[in-house]
Amino acid sequence: MLQQTAAAEASVSDIDGPAAWMRLAICLALGTIGGVGMWSVVVVIPAVQADFGVGRGEASLPYTFAMMGFALGGVAMGRLTDRFGIMIPVLAGTALLACGYVAAGLAPNIWAFALAHGLLIGLGSAAVFGPLLAHVSMWFERRRGIAVALAASGNYLAGAIWPQIVRFALESYGWRTTHIMIAAVAVVLMVPLALLLRKPAPAAASGPGLARSATPAALGLSPNALMALLAVAGISCCVAMSMPQVHIVAYCADLGYGVARGSEMLSLMLAFGIVSRVASGFIADRIGGLATLLLGSVLQGLALILFLTSDALTPLYVFSILFGLFQGGIVPSYAIIVREYFSAGEAGTRVGIALMATLIGMAFGGWISGVIFDVTRSYQAAFVNGIVWNLVNLAIVGWLLMRREQLVRA
Repeated sequence: MLQQTAAAEASVSDIDGPAAWMRLAICLALGTIGGVGMWSVVVVIPAVQADFGVGRGEASLPYTFAMMGFALGGVAMGRLTDRFGIMIPVLAGTALLACGYVAAGLAPNIWAFALAHGLLIGLGSAAVFGPLLAHVSMWFERRRGIAVALAASGNYLAGAIWPQIVRFALESYGWRTTHIMIAAVAVVLMVPLALLLRKPAPAAASGPGLARSATPAALGLSPNALMALLAVAGISCCVAMSMPQVHIVAYCADLGYGVARGSEMLSLMLAFGIVSRVASGFIADRIGGLATLLLGSVLQGLALILFLTSDALTPLYVFSILFGLFQGGIVPSYAIIVREYFSAGEAGTRVGIALMATLIGMAFGGWISGVIFDVTRSYQAAFVNGIVWNLVNLAIVGWLLMRREQLVRA
């Protein structure tokens, strides 16, 4: 009994301690490497479209499939994390990711290429996003907001780094060989990092919730009702978010600026998104996840409006930077909200559901933007579509905040 107590106390002492920060660094590295599954397809869309002889809408399907796999995989991997810890899901995700890139590199047509992204790459990348955010949240209490935001930054670091790597490999070796090379890199780098995550989360964080956690009742809602509203909000904000992130490379190619300029804009967008994510963590630790989400949504809407004002090269670079700065903190805010209003014992599953909604939004938004382009031969209507969806997000999050304030004053 004394040994069990000592072990429990040692686990509790790890919260917010050096072990927690080391765990965060490992998770950040895994998110950066495994996050390639979200971004490589964005760079190769023009090459794949030309090779398979398909339209822009069809060429956007692999991204949509990847996001759907990412979305569903986040819930499945979250459940595995709640039950077995983080190491097993990450190892499984690495295997799926490697198999997916090999299959994509050998794909005979656009549908096989899309299925490889949906059934393998998306599922594999899911293991190093939502589950990692939930896992990191268990290791922090006082600095939970900044810790989750930093862990989520791995996804954007991947977006800042991988497009340039993929573009270079694409130009040097072609898109098929590039995919095989990515598979090898994933296995070599991710397996050793996953093995460093064998230690379970601190015991104090695996119970019914830390002392600071609220409940859905704090908003006068049932858990499922709050979860449903967060899901609709997540879909809406990410339909809007997907337009620049998914189509900026193709947009620049259509304007005559070339794939290289579009890849640079995407990398800048995501690099500055890291700044936004880190800043949002500090903000969330002070004003909470809901208010942070509302702030990010307002700024994202403003950035989308800017894209309607000019398609000149220099303004597009500026708009891409501003878009990254404005919207980077939106997605991790959902993980913080879940940890504020739901118990720690279901964190992996609930975070997975919330992030699944955001990824469904990215998947649908990426596809519908391509379809709108095919119909109108312009991305202007696609930007307007994103702005409308962003307004839906603003309405839901604003209502939740007003409801909370009304209940506090009552």
